[in-house]
Amino acid sequence: MTNEPNQNVLLDLSAVIVSVASNEPQVMLLPDKSLPTGPFGTRHRTLEQGLRAWVEAQSGLRLGYVEQLYTFADKDRMADGRRLVSIGYLALVREPGAMTKGKHRLIASPWYNFFPWEDRRFGVPQPATDLIMKGLAAWHKSSPDKSAAKSRASRISVNFPSDPRAWNEELVLQRYELLWEAGLIEEARRSGRIAANDRTPTIPGLAMPHDHRRILATGIARLRAKIKYRPVVFELMPPAFTLLQLQNTVEALAGLRLHKQNFRRLVQGQGLVEETGVYTRDVRGRPAKLFTFRREVLNERAAAGTKLPRTGP
Repeated sequence: MTNEPNQNVLLDLSAVIVSVASNEPQVMLLPDKSLPTGPFGTRHRTLEQGLRAWVEAQSGLRLGYVEQLYTFADKDRMADGRRLVSIGYLALVREPGAMTKGKHRLIASPWYNFFPWEDRRFGVPQPATDLIMKGLAAWHKSSPDKSAAKSRASRISVNFPSDPRAWNEELVLQRYELLWEAGLIEEARRSGRIAANDRTPTIPGLAMPHDHRRILATGIARLRAKIKYRPVVFELMPPAFTLLQLQNTVEALAGLRLHKQNFRRLVQGQGLVEETGVYTRDVRGRPAKLFTFRREVLNERAAAGTKLPRTGP
């Protein structure tokens, strides 16, 4: 038995840095729409420390909440003839805008520009969904055999259900990978997944360099799942906020409309917020209570996991 020869490997860190501004979730990108990515350094005790230091040195941006996402190491990830392994991180910051203090300019870009089919706050997004379903139907029809056809039909029905109430907002990565496999996004054409002269139309949604849209999809999926059982959404909120502002932020991240009264009962019933005794004016000019996050709740217990109290179909 022979061992596989050692292969040179490049290791870097990629950051999905998320903020919310004007009720729109945003991701910090370089001008070429790539995620901020830098080499792995060995002088820091942990990878997270290295990521924080690298981002601040490069852009002047100090990260808030950070957690490791996934290690991206597919065989086709190559750079300078060596296999490129990226360790992805999710980071949350409060409305950073454009960061120009460091060596690289980071720009806050709405993430639904890259995933327009994921925003269902205003109903099923058209015409993106029509193009997706048309393309997936053609992909299903081209199945090489009955087994493949059955598998494809199942994946389509799970990721893009005909009943809007069955939509699972957490399946961001699975939907992206399905669309890539079906050849419906630009990255599939660029990778040679479909021939350059193939007339299969690509669906709306900006492409990103390399596999960065896949990394971003992983970050969105993680955050959508996380807000249901950990109060990480407060890392994106100002020190004082109204419950409407909080709901708008959760809706923006989830891409769903939530039931107003049920949402408020959920937040207050879990003891996540407390009144400040100060009022502000809401969008209609009415007095609205300002709340603050009870940070000690993190030490008391983890917030109970729950489904978001969505509204409508």
